[in-house]
Amino acid sequence: MFTIYPAASRFSFDKGWLRGSHSFSFAEYQDENNTEFGPMRVCNDDVIAPGRGFGAHPHSDMEIVSIVLYGELRHEDNRGHVAVTNFGGIQRMSAGHGIIHTEHNASQTEDVSLLQLWFSPHTRGLEPSYEATAFNPERLHGQLLPVVAGERVPGTEGEVAAIHQDLTIYLSKLQPGERVEFAQSEGRRVFLFVIEGSLRVNGEYMLNGRDSARIEQEPKLSLEAQEPVFYMLIDLP
Repeated sequence: MFTIYPAASRFSFDKGWLRGSHSFSFAEYQDENNTEFGPMRVCNDDVIAPGRGFGAHPHSDMEIVSIVLYGELRHEDNRGHVAVTNFGGIQRMSAGHGIIHTEHNASQTEDVSLLQLWFSPHTRGLEPSYEATAFNPERLHGQLLPVVAGERVPGTEGEVAAIHQDLTIYLSKLQPGERVEFAQSEGRRVFLFVIEGSLRVNGEYMLNGRDSARIEQEPKLSLEAQEPVFYMLIDLP
């Protein structure tokens, strides 16, 4: 079962220093029919102006992943973690029983663009933690590259962030006509989000830039590029 959400159906806003679109209910956008997909609660597509950002604010019992698309994102929290991430980097924060952090554009001259994803953890009240990892962007081509996973794969320390939920986030780039396949286990969900380009799914469903699909009860997905495409696939319980 496919449910497709065109990019234009998202809630979009422009506050000057912050432009973005929400795929799920968030902040001033509230739709009781669009609050979650399994443990997934948020997919925000944000652009932050140079030198601007979010001041100190708290979180609890949420797994928060930031994927930087371009620019530089600076994180700092009250547990002593400080990191600046650019494309090829992932930030994973487990809020657990409570954490306070800031997020800013580290550049004084260029925007930073990021996807921020929130998930419910498998266990509440965890010890807060933070991790910054980096993958090789060249490895995105022609495959689904895991960048966040619920189970640590030996040998991937520093490359795949470990999240407290049974999910995997993949990124991938394909050239026109190139195709990869994904086997969806019974009872699982897939959230698919096209960052750039266009993608045909199972020979039938077309997704363009910033379109997304929530997919259930489809044991096999065939993902074929119609033009150079950069996309994200999340395998969820």
